[in-house]
Amino acid sequence: MQLTAHTDYALRVLIYLAINTEKRVTITELAEFFGISRNHLVKVVHKLGVKGFVQTVRGKGGGIRLSRPAREISVGNVVREVEGHFQMAECFNPKKQGRCALESGCGLIGLLGSAVEQFLQTLDKAVLSDLVPGPLPGGLDAVPPKQG
Repeated sequence: MQLTAHTDYALRVLIYLAINTEKRVTITELAEFFGISRNHLVKVVHKLGVKGFVQTVRGKGGGIRLSRPAREISVGNVVREVEGHFQMAECFNPKKQGRCALESGCGLIGLLGSAVEQFLQTLDKAVLSDLVPGPLPGGLDAVPPKQG
């Protein structure tokens, strides 16, 4: 199974924010640190904001930060929200069902469906703070300050 680059970048952004809780981080900073297109990161950060994983502040002094402590952000939830779907084969796509001559007697969809479920259950056991190398600044109980 392979996650999209969008999901990979989303997880990287969240890990970076978990390490840098003491400040707002800019998209330019992230792009330079990871060597990733700034334009692509704008889309990733926008989606993370819409899904409630990050707070964004526009303008001078703006930036992004985690919307809640890293220990409260489920990796499985992030992957589900950002990835969108897990269509491992054409038969997973409802719009394309019925195209395969083997579909009525094939066990592949059940096997792959079980594999995806186990994959997600494994990710559900981890929270963002588990992915951070070393202790988080301010400790695991550090709550990002509310911006007003």
